[in-house]
Amino acid sequence: MHDNRSLVEHRLKRVLEERIAPAVYPESVPLTGSIWVAPGEPVPVAEGLAAPREPVAVGDRWGAPWGTSWLTVAGTVPAEWAGKTVEAIIDLGFDKNMPGFQCEGLVYRPDGSPVKGLNPRNQWVRVADRAEGGEDVLLHVEAASNPVILDYHPFLPTLLGDKETAGDEPQYRLEKLELAVFDETVWNLVADLEVLGELMVELPEDSARRYDIVHAVEKALDAVDLQNVNATAAAARECLASVLAKPAVPSAHQISAIGHAHIDSAWLWPLRETVRKVARTTANMTNLLDSEPEFIYTMSQAAQFDFIKTHRPEVYEKVKKAVAEGRFVPAGGMWVESDTNMPGSEAMARQFVHGKRFFLDEFGVENDEAWLPDTFGFAGGLPQIIKAAGSKWLLTQKISWSQVNKFPHHTFLWEGIDGTRIFTHFPPIDTYNCSMKGSEIAHAARNFKDKGRASVSLAPTGWGDGGGGTTREMVAKARRMKDLEGSAKVAWEKPADFFAKAEAEYQNPPVWVGELYLELHRATLTSQAGTKQGNRRSEHLLREAELWAATAAVRNSFEYPYAALDRIWKTVLLHQFHDILPGSSIAWVHREAEKTYAELGAELTTLILEAQGLLAGESTAESTAEDAPRVVFNATPHTREGVPAGGARVADPGPGQTSVAERAGGGHVLDNGLLRVEIDGRGLVVSAFDIEAGRETVPAGAAANLLQIHPDFPNMWDAWDVDEFYRNTVTDLTGVDKIEVERDFAPGQIRVSVYRSFGASKVAQHLTLRSGAKRLEIGTTVDWHETEKFLKLSFPLDIHADRYASETQFGHIFRPTHTNTSWEAAKFEACNHRFVHFEEPGWGVALASGSTYGHDVTRTVREDGGTTTTARISLLRAPRFPDPETDQGVHHFQHTLVPGAGIGDAVREGYSVNLPAERVGGTSAVEPLFTIDNDAVTASAVKLADDGSGDVVLRVYESHGGRASAGITPNFGFSGFEICDLLERPITREGVTVVSDNDGLRLSLRPFQLVTLRFARTTGSEA
Repeated sequence: MHDNRSLVEHRLKRVLEERIAPAVYPESVPLTGSIWVAPGEPVPVAEGLAAPREPVAVGDRWGAPWGTSWLTVAGTVPAEWAGKTVEAIIDLGFDKNMPGFQCEGLVYRPDGSPVKGLNPRNQWVRVADRAEGGEDVLLHVEAASNPVILDYHPFLPTLLGDKETAGDEPQYRLEKLELAVFDETVWNLVADLEVLGELMVELPEDSARRYDIVHAVEKALDAVDLQNVNATAAAARECLASVLAKPAVPSAHQISAIGHAHIDSAWLWPLRETVRKVARTTANMTNLLDSEPEFIYTMSQAAQFDFIKTHRPEVYEKVKKAVAEGRFVPAGGMWVESDTNMPGSEAMARQFVHGKRFFLDEFGVENDEAWLPDTFGFAGGLPQIIKAAGSKWLLTQKISWSQVNKFPHHTFLWEGIDGTRIFTHFPPIDTYNCSMKGSEIAHAARNFKDKGRASVSLAPTGWGDGGGGTTREMVAKARRMKDLEGSAKVAWEKPADFFAKAEAEYQNPPVWVGELYLELHRATLTSQAGTKQGNRRSEHLLREAELWAATAAVRNSFEYPYAALDRIWKTVLLHQFHDILPGSSIAWVHREAEKTYAELGAELTTLILEAQGLLAGESTAESTAEDAPRVVFNATPHTREGVPAGGARVADPGPGQTSVAERAGGGHVLDNGLLRVEIDGRGLVVSAFDIEAGRETVPAGAAANLLQIHPDFPNMWDAWDVDEFYRNTVTDLTGVDKIEVERDFAPGQIRVSVYRSFGASKVAQHLTLRSGAKRLEIGTTVDWHETEKFLKLSFPLDIHADRYASETQFGHIFRPTHTNTSWEAAKFEACNHRFVHFEEPGWGVALASGSTYGHDVTRTVREDGGTTTTARISLLRAPRFPDPETDQGVHHFQHTLVPGAGIGDAVREGYSVNLPAERVGGTSAVEPLFTIDNDAVTASAVKLADDGSGDVVLRVYESHGGRASAGITPNFGFSGFEICDLLERPITREGVTVVSDNDGLRLSLRPFQLVTLRFARTTGSEA
């Protein structure tokens, strides 16, 4: 019998592919085609429809890389087809890959109304449900000739990833332009046989249900006349009816199918193409909703809704109608499905602010779930942010990609750094592109780690990444598996309905504490340094723009730039998408990103200077003179050099006390009375001595500020991955071209500059010691021209610690310095924001960063018995896919080494290196809008309320990891305040201890607790 079943499987496969599936379209006639090739970038729909055409025929080549062609097809339904269902079949030259990774099209009627998208799994356009015969057919297709970038393996470098280098060679050949009769009975027979055939192979070999299906499939195949499938399809379906009607057992696993197309906002295509991908997919989905009453579709990423609202309003109207009907469901409540490791605190918060507000304003919908199926790991600060945005659930799938350790749960509570817990689900189907294959459904049921305690899971269903969405075939298969013996039960549901059901069922789920680390794609913390630096700079410029604009609005009636800030925030948030900020997109994406960041930087700088100039009382005539008075602005949340946090004081450089001397054995010794730094003849830091503590930072015989380079050729996913074996080979860059000492670099500062060459690259490092500061500032400029190399900056530390702190959103997370378990060993590359901090009781060291994220930490035991803990900052990589010129060129990095630093010092230094003091011409000091009397309660944002009311918003968090109480004094007139969520809506004060009086309030916070305060300003009063 085993052999018989095997024979049936092979027979079924061949008969389906060669006889039954082709019979879905038993009759066809050709359509005529004509084409217009748009010059340059895509044109508006009206222009494309009206453009002149030239004849085109099946077999003709078309489509330069990234081009747009407007194809018109025309024909007449034969009279003898009266009463039959008729469809147009348009094959633009699709290969067999997934939709979204090649040519695509959007079909329009002559009046410009959109019909549906075209892709390899969706080549049909319904012409008539019941033809009259003789109808004229005229359809227009906006066809995108996006080149095939990803051929899975090997990943070969390609110039196709940028229109500037892709050339103009046609990429595709027209394969089919036809009108055809659609035989619904045969189409249903295909679905019947696919569902049963796929279920059959998943059942145990000795299963009675499997024997039952094998027997029914044999009978059905016997009933089919292979020379006349259409006449015998109904009889074949009758042979399968009884096995399809048998219900699932009551305890069967339940799968909530959610129609979906995870569309990368940019990846192997530029942002402008994503606009059209979203239009094609949403047109497909609204079309499918019209014909499939049980189907429900969900789409995340408010930015993508905004794309079609702005650029394809005719498609957006259909989407809005479907949303109002409750069948097209906005999900996730974020501006994009962002990376969550690298975005800063405020940026992560604003993802939810702008995403949720868009859905509320456009649709009156508020999301309770965060929807991040493809994000590359999750920072420990995220649960609190989700809750602070008014949400309570999280969906992701990506953690199933981890290479070493399998995550132990599919449904669980995720606890963040502050103790907030979020109900979280990882679909056990292990894909966010479910196509309703029997193997996928069976895998979900078998794989579900919480079975016995929970019985429901989720399946995002539809072609994604490049778009396409759910197909009518997927809906048909789901319908058959709604209640089918031997299968999990499948039903279409909204995300909120799934989560409510799952949460109600699983009353006491397990808890996972801390970050959700993805054991894969670790190199995304380093790839495309220019994009990452643009993000970091933009985040901090936005902080300054909001702070100084709000201060000037309160103090000087400055017109707060609501619209500009809203637009800029949305642009920065868009570029935090999980294939842009991580550096894993094509060259075109990153070239445009760096240009965009430069434009935003210039705009924000102008805005900041305008507000600062007004606050400082700037005199344009005097401000350019060298001896003109200067006002120092401090945008950090801590007092700095006599300037209050969020305020400004007239500059007073003060005397300099830093000295430099020759070092015995070569090199130089820098000393400012707080820190003594020895730089040897190789330009390496061999000592950083904390004079007050009497403590050395660098172990004897070791050298810090050591550049190291590794070969970097991962097993797969070039821009995404770094594999642990890269460490097996390392070259220390100790050769020196030149060392220079600049004694008069600036008042109170001495700088040692070190110049090196390696490979085809050059590096200049500037090591600066300032008077009155216990920090060594390190500026590194690399002219990078390496290939498949990884550049690190190493700092061995004479410190014994089994864990260290890395800044994350609204706090920091502790990671082990050891590798006791496979879970710890897998974290050989990790993320930090502005600092990492190492500490023994009473003494610590901080490394602060102005733009980098990736780092690694190792520990070794020396011959003297001491422990060396080495922190290495990841600077640059040089992968060749998908951008063959990744990171080539000049890059600037800024870091500080801070001996004797406690965690509070690390927080302070992290802000300082990213928000340098600014000197503006003027004579007026500026009092901060708020005074906070405890540095542990740190201001994350000071701004005016988004609703234009003029209220002032202050967001604070506990930054040291302990309990903290702080007096908060608004230095302006106010009539009251409220505790708010991130969207600046009043919430209960549960968990927040507030004691208030007429002058301010006292706030008591738990470790890492985040609180948003909104103050109603008394108009016209400053005090």
